[in-house]
Amino acid sequence: MTPSEPVAAETNRIKVWFRFVPREGWLPYDTEGLWATRLSADTARVENIPFLQNGVAEGEIVRFVTDADGLHWSTERVEASGNCTIRVLPVPSGPLGRSARAVHERLSPFGLGGEVFSEEFPLVAFTVPADADLAGIKALLVRGREEGWWHFEVGCVTDAWRDA
Repeated sequence: MTPSEPVAAETNRIKVWFRFVPREGWLPYDTEGLWATRLSADTARVENIPFLQNGVAEGEIVRFVTDADGLHWSTERVEASGNCTIRVLPVPSGPLGRSARAVHERLSPFGLGGEVFSEEFPLVAFTVPADADLAGIKALLVRGREEGWWHFEVGCVTDAWRDA
């Protein structure tokens, strides 16, 4: 199969792995696997939200290499999706407690879809679509941080996010 040759539908769902340097005081991982739809022999579209990997968002197209064990390792982003990735961790002693559900409820007016890392570690990762109310989301994130609801970080941004 050549890199530009399309692949059969039954083999198009793969996991693409990313390597990164673990952050001190954060989760002790140095890789993250994201589900993706294979587009060619060496490209795939990311289909879920990264909890740990920065610089990539759901919907982006990445290039990968396959190692001897059959693992697909990302080598570069080929095409940006226009989406952003934000991660929100409720403050256990704050008004939301450890409730990922409460985080979802606060951000639900913006129509954001999110995934929860685990019940023990209620980090919620959200995809922020390019056409979302970026200024409104940013304002709510800052308000939530200031009022002790959560900590947040932005894992992947666009110029539109920066300018909002």
